Amino acid sequence: MDKKQLMQQIEGLRKSRVITYLTSDRQGPINARVAMDIIPIISKQLQTIGKTENIDLFLYSSGGDTMVPWRLVSMIREYCDKFSILIPYKSHSAATMIALGADEIVMSDLSELSPIDPSTANVFNPSDPQNPQNKIPISVEDVMAYFDLAKNKFGIKSDKELTEIFNNFVDANPQIHPLALGNVNRIHNLIRVLAKRLLKSHKTPMKEEEIEKVVDYFTEKLYSHQYFIGRKEAREDLGVKTVQFADTTLSKAMTGLYEEYKKEMELDTLWNPENELGINAMQNKKDYKIAFIESSQLSNRFEISIDYRKQQVNMVQQTPQGPIQVSQEQVGFKIIGQGWK
Repeated sequence: MDKKQLMQQIEGLRKSRVITYLTSDRQGPINARVAMDIIPIISKQLQTIGKTENIDLFLYSSGGDTMVPWRLVSMIREYCDKFSILIPYKSHSAATMIALGADEIVMSDLSELSPIDPSTANVFNPSDPQNPQNKIPISVEDVMAYFDLAKNKFGIKSDKELTEIFNNFVDANPQIHPLALGNVNRIHNLIRVLAKRLLKSHKTPMKEEEIEKVVDYFTEKLYSHQYFIGRKEAREDLGVKTVQFADTTLSKAMTGLYEEYKKEMELDTLWNPENELGINAMQNKKDYKIAFIESSQLSNRFEISIDYRKQQVNMVQQTPQGPIQVSQEQVGFKIIGQGWK
């Protein structure tokens, strides 16, 4: 079956209307993230569907802008009585936040959630030595773990000692601006506030203590942003009571739909400029589909066009006589177009 047929099959099984949202997690410039530009596109999808009883968002993403989930979830809720998330495989970081805002999270044995405390990057972050124009992200988890180590492992409790530890941290890392650390704290607090609002938005509200438990786990107690959570752990250990296990028929349909998108976005193909250029070619232009928002009625995709060219680059090579300039052939690439279609 093609994508439209699989969407319609899921709609029949679920008695719902399905909107799909998937972003590429390939490496290099053909990676896509959850971003605010999806809001008007999904709004158009919702307007086309109209108000209905059940809306399912079929979601695959490695994350992105943490400000998107609340805006997206609150908008979808205006068009339905029950909002559910279908997770065919990865739904990480900001995508996990979207899932936490749903009345129901439908997961197969392949489905994954993840912690929601992101790395932060702003103008005060340290510069990347390899590329000074880029900023190195600061992990919220790493900063929190440093002070947790001091307080809970070494037993340091007094304000004076903690202040000294903070000063030592800043002195030992002069490349980290104090305002960058302030941004880490602000983002950590913001994520907790947003996660609580998302969990409180459910059709059947959770108890306050249940919300606190879920937020604590997803923001602090899993200790690694690479800790991936299956459906059984999410429901039974972490307390996400909205998790539902997809039956065999629904799981097969969800996986089948994901596989169709995986082929279109070439998610299994490693991106390499030399391979993209092609054998014996001097120049090549390629188009990529790196995100989709679709329903059985409307289709939107984000495309990016990249120009690949062979070029001579001067490299510094060390010799016994000292450094010399050596000309080497490399494949350069340039993005020449991108946007939603």
